[in-house]
Amino acid sequence: MKKLVLAMICMYGLGLTQDAAANEVDQPALTIYNQNFFVARERLPMELKIGANQVVYSGISAHLEPDSVILRDPAGRALQILEQNYRNDPISQELLLSFYEGKTIDFLVQRADKQEIVKGKIVRSGYIPSTYYAQGYSQPGMGQPIIEIDGVLRFGLPGQPLFPALTGDSILKPTLSWMLETNEPGKFDAEISYVSGGMNWQADYNLVVSDRSNGKFDLLEMVGWVTMRNQSGKTFENASIKLLAGDVNKIQGGTVANRAYSAAAKAEVADGMRPVVREKSFDEFHLYTLERPTTLRDQETKQVEFVRATGIHALRLYVYDGAQVDQYGYYNLEQIRQDQNYGTLSNPKVWVMEEFKNAELNHLGIPLPKGKLRFYRRDTDGHLEFTGENMIDHTPKDETIRVYTGNAFDVTGERKRTNIRVDSNRNWMEESFEVRVRNHKKEAVNVRVVEHLYRWTNWKLIEQSHESRRTDAQTAEFPVTIAPNGEEVISYTVHYSW
Repeated sequence: MKKLVLAMICMYGLGLTQDAAANEVDQPALTIYNQNFFVARERLPMELKIGANQVVYSGISAHLEPDSVILRDPAGRALQILEQNYRNDPISQELLLSFYEGKTIDFLVQRADKQEIVKGKIVRSGYIPSTYYAQGYSQPGMGQPIIEIDGVLRFGLPGQPLFPALTGDSILKPTLSWMLETNEPGKFDAEISYVSGGMNWQADYNLVVSDRSNGKFDLLEMVGWVTMRNQSGKTFENASIKLLAGDVNKIQGGTVANRAYSAAAKAEVADGMRPVVREKSFDEFHLYTLERPTTLRDQETKQVEFVRATGIHALRLYVYDGAQVDQYGYYNLEQIRQDQNYGTLSNPKVWVMEEFKNAELNHLGIPLPKGKLRFYRRDTDGHLEFTGENMIDHTPKDETIRVYTGNAFDVTGERKRTNIRVDSNRNWMEESFEVRVRNHKKEAVNVRVVEHLYRWTNWKLIEQSHESRRTDAQTAEFPVTIAPNGEEVISYTVHYSW
């Protein structure tokens, strides 16, 4: 069984009423990218007169890219933006203190069971604009206020500061304001769209490994979750949410507003029934749409199940890559050929991997966004036990997924060089190895013994105890089956020439 939760909704194809369709139009719409930014589209009621109009929209995202803002009338009314201003300095105690630097204000001080008013001069407010944090300008101590009382300086506030009334241009939330002109006065609902940081999503997959089918394949149950995190500084009530999976080019510190908004706008297409989330191929990406509107609050993490599948056939692989060469990462090909000690250290660990085909015949066949795969297996008492995890990249349908989940406990390897011959005058080298893989399990295991022919690009195996297959230009693989409590010995000789 496979359940999938993703794509766009056509109001006519689904038989929605005009009132329901109007509600969908009026609700905010979000397209969240898995690169910590999002595109928002919201309705903004306006009433304009002939000439210049001052319009204020408070409660915008705290991480807005101001140059990404698109303001328009969906009905086609002409709007000329004479000026746009974005303020992200909502009133706070620190900001108000900064307004009165160099001035004396009252502080309410609690002394025992009595409250007193103390006058203090604000030498330094301690206010640090958010842009300073973003650009890394803050220094230790900058955020600590300094107050002078009776000619004595003190760090920190002596009590609760008492401020005069707010000025007319003070704001309580991040705010956008425009100076607009139009030749068509009246009331209407404008549409504001913009790119903002502070929102992200990721996919996570939980896979339960059940008993093997025919003694060869593992059977997997998969449940996939979408996790959305809102750190934008704004709550979106009853929002229509789409998630875009793919590697969108996003210029750091700049804006891709027109491209990103255009991509989101083109995504209003139709598709059949209404599961929880639906998927649709879109441009070079995949777009996932939550079927039901939902409220995404500021600083909230929300999860939605988007895929469920059972009966997935997976192959458990044991891979032994015995050459321990991590410490030679800086070597070039010439150094590898000349250093006779290269590749003689043995790695005893045998990797455990799970491999399965993302195909419809394997009860999947859906584009899987990048995310973390967690594997569980039931113990004999029926309890689920965690057996490993790894990441996958964006995976199209019909591709094979192969992930490393850990090292085998009861299967070990040993690799040693048994001979080396070098003829520098005739430009050749021969090297012989013996690889032992031991199985301490009560059942047979299949192991892929991987050997890297790293000395030079021209090579051939002149002797080998087991049949091998060439997997790439410098890798050979020996598939072997090892009996219960048994050992398999692979030996080979490789001839290099240059």
